[in-house]
Amino acid sequence: MTKLILILGMLSTSPFAAAFADEPSSNSAVVLEIDGKKFTFSEFEQKRPAALFQARNTFYQSARKSAEEFVDSYLLEQAADAEHVTVAELLERHVNSVIAKDPPEDALRVYYEGVDTTEPYEAVRPQILSHIRQKRLDKAKAEYLKTLHSQAKVAIRMSPPRASISLKDTPLRGRQDAPVTIIEYADYECPYCQQIQPVLDKLETEYKGKLAFAYKDAPLPMHPHAQKAGEAARCAGAQGKYWEYHDLLFASKALDIPQLKESAATLKLDTQVFDKCLTSGEQEKAVKTQLAEAQTFQLQGTPSFFINGIFFSGGLTLEQFHTVIDDELASASASK
Repeated sequence: MTKLILILGMLSTSPFAAAFADEPSSNSAVVLEIDGKKFTFSEFEQKRPAALFQARNTFYQSARKSAEEFVDSYLLEQAADAEHVTVAELLERHVNSVIAKDPPEDALRVYYEGVDTTEPYEAVRPQILSHIRQKRLDKAKAEYLKTLHSQAKVAIRMSPPRASISLKDTPLRGRQDAPVTIIEYADYECPYCQQIQPVLDKLETEYKGKLAFAYKDAPLPMHPHAQKAGEAARCAGAQGKYWEYHDLLFASKALDIPQLKESAATLKLDTQVFDKCLTSGEQEKAVKTQLAEAQTFQLQGTPSFFINGIFFSGGLTLEQFHTVIDDELASASASK
């Protein structure tokens, strides 16, 4: 009988937590034993590189949030000490006292009209007013904290986990040696993937020569056309026009089989070869392999991005992309 011993504490004790710093002593700790064969933390991750990625990422996000909250509290305490008041008195002076007066009655009634409720205005008025006051307080506090941050030197030295993702059989747009690579797991039928595409196009123009884009198929089960659309793009890729077809799919949103074939004709592909590729399911396995890869990373939806291995779930704004990309470019420059 095979004897299996798993050190359950590996997710909460030092080997896992310290792995963010890549400490050799932690990575060499034995975390798994089978029939006397011992596996170190490093060996376990080499054999299952995606197994703990989301756990690592969750740990990092929680730790980062806690650190940011600590910084805010520390800066407030320092500011309060400088003014010889309590934190509560400081907030009253710089936050509570500067928020706008309550909105007039007619404005509250307009707000009420947009609330999904069957309760009369008089019944929900206190909640509406409380909600507006709290939103204004939160905004004023955020602005005050922004001021405190600008006057201090804050550096949170926590590095996010980075996934190692193979680009084998994956279309790549841009220089292979680009300092920043964006890998997108997406679905041609996903409306959020369609919405984010113009942002990605803009990034390609803004960072020309500095970015490489990789697209991986992750057709979701609720999208009946996504699997075949992914296959069609790969069939086009077999004729050297993957990215042209990829862009056309997102622009046209025409994903029925006849429409997929029409798109091939639009790009002047050999339609007989394309139709045979699509009908025979020649690229079916390739698409399903990438979906399985997405599942090993426990991706919850599309689009999902890995920017130089750093995970981001959902569509980012252009500004958020700028922040991450600029940080990665700065790090690459510093390394050189």
